[in-house]
Amino acid sequence: MQKKINRALISVFYKDNLESIIHFLAKNNVEFVSTGGTQEFIEKLGYKVTPVEQLTGYPSIFGGRVKTLHPAVFGGILFRRDEPTDLTQAKEFKIAPLDLVIVDLYPFEETVAKGGGEEEIIEKIDIGGISLIRAAAKNYNDVLIVSSRSHYAELLSLLESKNSSTDLADRKRFAAKAFDVTSHYDSAIFNYFNQEQQLPSFKSSFQAGEVLRYGENPHQKGIYYGDLKEVFEKLNGKELSYNNLVDVDAAVNLMQEFSGETAFVIIKHTNACGVATGNSVKEAYLKAFAADTLSAFGGVLVTNQPIDLAAAEEINKLFFEILIAPSYDAAALELLRSKKNRILLKQQRPLTNTKQFKNLLNGVIEQDVDFKTDNSTDLKTVTKLAPTAEEVAALLFASKVCKHTKSNTIILAIDGQLISSGVGQTSRVDALKQAIEKAGSFGFSLKGAVMASDAFFPFPDCVEIASQHGIRAVIQPGGSIKDQDSIDFCDRNNMAMVFTGFRHFKH
Repeated sequence: MQKKINRALISVFYKDNLESIIHFLAKNNVEFVSTGGTQEFIEKLGYKVTPVEQLTGYPSIFGGRVKTLHPAVFGGILFRRDEPTDLTQAKEFKIAPLDLVIVDLYPFEETVAKGGGEEEIIEKIDIGGISLIRAAAKNYNDVLIVSSRSHYAELLSLLESKNSSTDLADRKRFAAKAFDVTSHYDSAIFNYFNQEQQLPSFKSSFQAGEVLRYGENPHQKGIYYGDLKEVFEKLNGKELSYNNLVDVDAAVNLMQEFSGETAFVIIKHTNACGVATGNSVKEAYLKAFAADTLSAFGGVLVTNQPIDLAAAEEINKLFFEILIAPSYDAAALELLRSKKNRILLKQQRPLTNTKQFKNLLNGVIEQDVDFKTDNSTDLKTVTKLAPTAEEVAALLFASKVCKHTKSNTIILAIDGQLISSGVGQTSRVDALKQAIEKAGSFGFSLKGAVMASDAFFPFPDCVEIASQHGIRAVIQPGGSIKDQDSIDFCDRNNMAMVFTGFRHFKH
């Protein structure tokens, strides 16, 4: 049923783009009811406003905490226009209907994000605003609710197309948007309090959403919730797919391990098939590519340094899906844009998530992000032979890659270059055999290489096999009841082994 807007309550924190709506409503003889700064804003545009205080008979009290919480306001929103008893009571108590409510919320999340003090944050918990939004959304049968400045353009288009009237479907759609706003707001407040209280309750809210072409496979629907523009600027190519996003996440997280170095990573199905550091992006890319020239085809590439023309000329020879960098030289960008579907992303900031979660069974599991990067102070030499300085550097490099590879995993490397990996195997021995075979297929000798494992060795078989192929140093968490068997073998065969004390399973 179409309803004409005759009376509007407008009370907002943000007044951006509000002026054109005010002008349109005034032109259509809509009566304004407002408070504080919004009242002044409308009056400065030259229009008459009924102050809320005039309706309620009360001034704004308690430092502005109570302004609109009154039956004269909420009654005008909530009474049902088709319910005889409600109509009788509205007439009895002289409550006039409100047909449009434009209300936003105090900037709670923004205040937390900028590091506001607790008193400032608490005062940004909106009470009247969120109550008005919920009331108007509940009575969508009679009232149109606009709960965010992001909805203003749609509101103005709607009012212009329907001559300041709305249909039930319009009002219900805006009500859904309103409950999206209020639920997100309440989740943010809860999560702020729960940093201290640690109640066993899970709430996470993302308001921005983008429908993807499909999910992991074409027969599955997929949606990404979040604002990618906060992290990346897309400089070329098609829209990212579900699988693209999963691989980009893996690539960027691994790259963040190499702060302060010039590094290059090539990802395929979330696992690294090439990782290297170098004196230039070109050098790092060529070393990374050499580890697996086959899997790199169609991969996701990332570096942590600007891409110059010399690097771009080499990278351009490869068919790849996505390239990520903090910036691109003009000539490099022009060359890389030669393939229209090739996705080029400029990373604008690091990832800052501190929690990971996913749904499984009939619930959700959540954990801290694994921020632990093994360093030299973590290393405990458990063999008679200690690793050399060069071997320590190689071990720590291998450990970084190992941490971001699907378990069970074995990483074989030298300082600054992944040689090969065994990934996602049901036994650690199979992971090692896969890595050894792969290294040989791409022409690498393992003599003097190092080995990293994401978890302990339950038996000495892995160090035995590694020794046969010339591997001289090993890094692993330790913690097996049979650790000594592996240590004894290393001692008999002049191998160095260090324990870190930190496991890095990745499932």
